Formats: sequence, structure tokens, C-alpha cells
Amino acid sequence: MSSNNSKLRSQEWFGGKDKMGFVHRSWFRNQGYPNDYFEGRPVIGICNTWSELTPCNGHLREFADVVKRGVLDAGGFPLEFPVSSLGETVMRPTTMLFRNLASMDVEENIRANPLDGIVLLTGCDKTTPSTVMGACSVDLPTIVVPGGPMLNGRFRGECLGSGSFNWMVKEKMLVEKYTDEDILEAEIGVARSAGHCMTMGTASTMACMVEALGLTLPGAAAIPAVDARKKVMAQLSGRRIVEMVKENLRLSAILTRQAFENAIVVNAAIGGSTNFILHLLAIAGRIGVPLDLEDFDTIGGKIPLLVNLKPSGKYLMEDFYYAGGLPVVIKELSSHLHNDAITANGRTIGENNKNPACYNHDVIATIDRPFQQDAGIAVLKGNLCENGAVIKPSAATKALMKHRGKAVVFETIEDYHARIDNEDLDIDENSVIVLKGAGPVGYPGMPEVGNVDLPEKLLRKGIRDMVRISDGRMSGTAAGTVVLHVSPESAIGGMLALVQNGDMIELDVENRKLHLDISDAEAARRRAAWTKPAPMATRGYVRFYIEHVQQANLGADLDLLQGGSGSEVTRNLH
Repeated sequence: MSSNNSKLRSQEWFGGKDKMGFVHRSWFRNQGYPNDYFEGRPVIGICNTWSELTPCNGHLREFADVVKRGVLDAGGFPLEFPVSSLGETVMRPTTMLFRNLASMDVEENIRANPLDGIVLLTGCDKTTPSTVMGACSVDLPTIVVPGGPMLNGRFRGECLGSGSFNWMVKEKMLVEKYTDEDILEAEIGVARSAGHCMTMGTASTMACMVEALGLTLPGAAAIPAVDARKKVMAQLSGRRIVEMVKENLRLSAILTRQAFENAIVVNAAIGGSTNFILHLLAIAGRIGVPLDLEDFDTIGGKIPLLVNLKPSGKYLMEDFYYAGGLPVVIKELSSHLHNDAITANGRTIGENNKNPACYNHDVIATIDRPFQQDAGIAVLKGNLCENGAVIKPSAATKALMKHRGKAVVFETIEDYHARIDNEDLDIDENSVIVLKGAGPVGYPGMPEVGNVDLPEKLLRKGIRDMVRISDGRMSGTAAGTVVLHVSPESAIGGMLALVQNGDMIELDVENRKLHLDISDAEAARRRAAWTKPAPMATRGYVRFYIEHVQQANLGADLDLLQGGSGSEVTRNLH
């Protein structure tokens, strides 16, 4: 291994025979590392998003030790380091506000330290894209170890999906008369093991995304967090990253345009979260691969739905794994994929997924007999969303996919909460709920509020879905006919800002149209009267974010983070 010394980035720190080599090695020796650790072993940074504030990642502290075993098996030198962890369930106002900050943390930690390869330990929604974004900006050999989904939630003989059940609490209590005791029992049973949400929400979508991109070992995405095979995958990933360093297999060699197209196809087939779009666009911007919002429709729009998982179906990730997991889906999609795209194990995605078997076709369908045709995310255009908006057809109500209705407008989420259940509110099942002020700049951070609850009076009538439009996002665990990511957003003067109560709005998903039925002259009159809202912050990171965040159609990354800094740091600390 000593013959590789000159190629190892870490030797710029540990290989010197001068004062600085002495400094770098001597302080590390207080941890008890023997001489040979500094003499040409690849140094592997284990980037850990563990935090007690992030319940979905609470098991990653233990997983880091398992990865270390694998690194040591292969002759590497593992060094674990913490980075910002984004807990979707508790952080206010939204973890999306901090995704870019966490990516900066990852990027600068990798660049500043003597690391040759990186293992990203991920789980909760934003921890996957933020760490991948940061790693892309440095471009070292990198492998992802997804933390895995929880076991299926249980409630009185019924399977519950964490996340998906959240969006039904109001309905359950109001319509189905769940008592406080019922809700408490469901609350305790819905998240009963380590791991992230076990629906095909954003966390599971992100795990599938990195596997489809080729950044994990095959089959890593769906293994439950508490299954012993997840630890095996973690240890094997630790072994593999050492080999990736020797091969100099960097992120830029894996994350080609073909890999991104594969991920779009796979996301359509699994009924993945609309948040996938924002994160994949941001990752592409960091690694330098051209990718547009329209690509998600043209590449994935005609892909059939092959996975019967909540919120688009009835099963959960544990069932998906037992049925064969993502390798079965990839095999079924082989005619739609770039099968020669290289992956982290050094083989192609086609080679990795030649022979998986499906054990339950009620969970994973065949390409010839899918659960739904044309299930990919639809990208809408029109005067209401000049730069685009998105909708997830697999989670929407078919009868509402072509709809015309009057707007019921809420200027802010606080306005919505104050008025939505007012019995005097002029709203019926044919209305279109319009929520403003939920975009990257306006909220700030683009929260998951787009799938707002329906009014109590309509829930009592048995109405379970309505067309809803916003410049915000929705949880991947949620369902409904919800138009999201409207761009430009209302806070910067997009057409959404000009919508008024009673305006007629036309949604036509088949023809990819979202139209506000007012004249150009009326739009000009309203625009002249419009006043830009005051920014939601005047200092610190949030002000910095507001001033530099891009719109949803560009991935909502910060404009000054596009591209990368590379791995070279020329100046020393003394």
C-alpha cells in the first residue's frame, strides 16, 4: 500500500517529515493510533448525521462503528466526524431552510481535513441530499449508507405508515370519531423501531435515489434499519470505500447524466416524493451535470407505477424489502435505463441487477402489468407558473386531474389556520385552495405545507380531496391532488401573488397546464398595486439564505454554491 502514498490526499497531512507532519501526527497519537495508520492507509471520513434531535437517525452512532469495522478490514484508517443533522419532525420552520447550510458544513469539513474517501451516513429526509450535495462539491470517492426505514407501524391489527397517518389525524378525529386514547395508541405504535419513515415518503425516496444513482451498494435502500442485514451492508460499504479510494472512483465518475436519468425513471416507478425533484436538481448543480425541471416529465412522465406503497398504494417499505426491494424494480425497468452506468461497487447498474427475484407481485408489479400507467411526476406550465409547477399523479384523485374551480386564497399559512375551519368560509368541494407565501424566499425555506387539510365542513360531507396549489412543498408521505413548487413564488412577485378570491383556475394535468383565468390587463393592474412583503429575517444565515436562494425550478440551492470547490487546499495552518 505504501506505493500509493503519493496518490493519497491524506499524506499531504500525515506523510511529511517536517514540522507540519510532526504536528498533524502527534496530536492524533493521543487517541492511541499505531505508526502504520499514518504510513499510507487510506483515511476514510465517516460523515455522521446522527443526532438525538433527529429520531430517524438515532441509530447511526452505532452504524458508524459497523462501518469502521469494514474500513479496518480493508486496511483503511476510519475517522468519524459529525455534521449538521436535520430532523424533519422537529425543526422549525422547516428543514429545507437548512439543507443548504448542512451541505456547506459537509463540504468544508471534507475539504479541510486529511480525508481520502467518504462514507455518508444518512436517513431523515434532508440528511441524504445535503450530504451528497456537499460531497459533490469536493468530489472525492464517496459511498452512501442509508440508515433504513422503520418496521411497519401497527395499530389494532392494522399497518400504519409513519408520516402518512399524520395527515389523517384531523379526519380520523372529526369523521371517524377517534378518541384521544385512540390517537395516543396510534402515536405509540406508528413509529416503533429505529429508522426513518417507512412509507415511500421523502426519506425512502432519497434512499432509492442514491441507490439508483449508483452511490450505494446494490439493494441498500429498502433494508429495515433494525434488520441485521443493514449492518452487513454498512460493514461491506466500509470495505468498499477503501477500494474506491485505490481505484480513484470519484463522485464525478458515477454521477453522469445517464445516472441522473436512471434516477428519474426509478423515482417514477416507485411513486417517489415530489421533493426528489428539488434535491436531484441541486445535486446536479453541484456536480456540474445539466438537468432541467422539464427532464423529470420528459424522462419519467410515461414510466408506469411498479410499487404499491403508501401514499400511492397500500404497503410499506418493510413489505417492499421482503418482496425483493429496489433491485427488482431496476430489473423490470431495464429497457428504460442506461444499464452501463457505473456504480459504487465498480460494476454497472445493469450488472448489479440482473437476477433479483420478486417474492410478492402485489407489492412490486411487472413492467407489463403495472399498478398505474404514466405515473411519473408531471411538470405543469401556464401563466400561473411561468417557470413550472409539479404534481404527483400517482397520489392524486383521477377525477380532479382536469378541473376548473374558483380560488379560495390564503395569503399565509397563519391566514389558512385562522380561517380554514370557519363555517362561513365560502368554499366547497369544487373550489381550489390557493396558499401563498410558502416558497423558498417567502416562508422562508419552502415548507411541507402544500397538502393543507380540508375544511371541517367538507370533511363532514365525506370530501377527502380537493385541488390545492402553493409555492411550497408537501411531505412525500402525503397524498392528494396538490400542485406544488409554483415558480416564480409569490414572495418575489410571481403570478401566484396576484390570485384573488373567486378567480377561476384551470388544472389540466394531461395537457400539463395550470392557468389563471384573468386578462393580461387585469394582471398588469394587480401587479402595479402589489407590494413585496418584508423579508422574514434581517440577520444571520436566514438572511443570507433569502438573499441567495434560487427558485424551486432550479432546486432551491444557493446561487453561490453551484459547482464545487474541489479537494485541494493549498494553504497550511502554520
